[in-house]
Amino acid sequence: MRSIWNGAISFGLVSIPIKLVNATESHSISFRQIHLADGGRVRYRKVCELDGEEVPTAEIGKGYEEADGSIIPITDDDLAQLPLATAKTIEIMSFVPADEIDPLQMDAAYYLAANGATAAKPYTLLREALKRSRKVAIAKYALRGRERLGMLRVVDDVIAMHGLLWPDEIRAPEGVAPDVEVSVRDAELDLADALMATLGEVEMTSLHDDYREAVEAMIVAKAGGAFEPSEAVVEPAGGQVIDLMAALEKSVRAAKASRGEAAVSGEGGGEAEVTPIRRKGAGAGTRPAAGTRPAAGAAAPKAVGGKKSTATSAKKTAASAATKKKATTGKSAATKSTSAATKSTAKSAATAKSTSATAAAKKTGAAAKKASATPRKRSSA
Repeated sequence: MRSIWNGAISFGLVSIPIKLVNATESHSISFRQIHLADGGRVRYRKVCELDGEEVPTAEIGKGYEEADGSIIPITDDDLAQLPLATAKTIEIMSFVPADEIDPLQMDAAYYLAANGATAAKPYTLLREALKRSRKVAIAKYALRGRERLGMLRVVDDVIAMHGLLWPDEIRAPEGVAPDVEVSVRDAELDLADALMATLGEVEMTSLHDDYREAVEAMIVAKAGGAFEPSEAVVEPAGGQVIDLMAALEKSVRAAKASRGEAAVSGEGGGEAEVTPIRRKGAGAGTRPAAGTRPAAGAAAPKAVGGKKSTATSAKKTAASAATKKKATTGKSAATKSTSAATKSTAKSAATAKSTSATAAAKKTGAAAKKASATPRKRSSA
């Protein structure tokens, strides 16, 4: 790796020649500005505001602008004459525990490499001293025309230095925290803990930039003329009232399902039990659990931003549906039975009536025959 600065570490009376090497690199994909009409490059040109002429780099210097707009020229010789003791030295001032450094102060990171064979011994001495003390070194150094603050620590077998912002460069978080008083219940904290335990840890080396990979794939596809852009699905954000407990419960279940786990183990090795929230006025107006439909004829629930999904409401809804189904089935069976009985009765009545009519007809016919067979008596004069 190419060094960007050469100097020495000042460790008391010990001087350690070192080279400064960038510890990080950017993989961001950069684009050029082009003219859409013909694809030509669009470049920035440095032009003097007074004469309108383009100025070459060799004729460009530094200047400080005052409040009234006037410019004070500053030359490199002026800066070189300033009393800067750390111009070529990383001066260690103290050693402190690592947890005393606020991560907000972290800036660029560098590796410090021993510069030459004579630097190996004092370099190793400082490295082992940092390891054994479990502390970090606070130092001053100068880079790119300004004095900076740094923190030295051990990474594997190398001394690394993190640039630090000066304490007065860290802004106070005024007006950032919520301006309303919010109380968090123990049940909510328990669910948050369960979610954190379920998500577990991640291997930092397994993380990668999905967006950069998608951009690279798009560039390769467009180079072949086969790219078809697809719209990304963006979840709506903000302005929605949510049920915090329901969201936490759903997150825990989703995390368990993604990891193939049956339950979240709590204290004592048992399964963590979630107690559903009871709202005021629960009953007829209670919303059904997620994934179930309200029964026919039931009052429609009020539209609320968040969703309430609990095991209890799901069981109640399922039981109610089963009961109504049984009742409907029984009613239908009773109706069919009644209809069949009615039809049977009517048929029996018709049959009886027909039989009675037949018997009466036979009796009348017999009487008529008997009357015709008997001779009539003559009446006397």
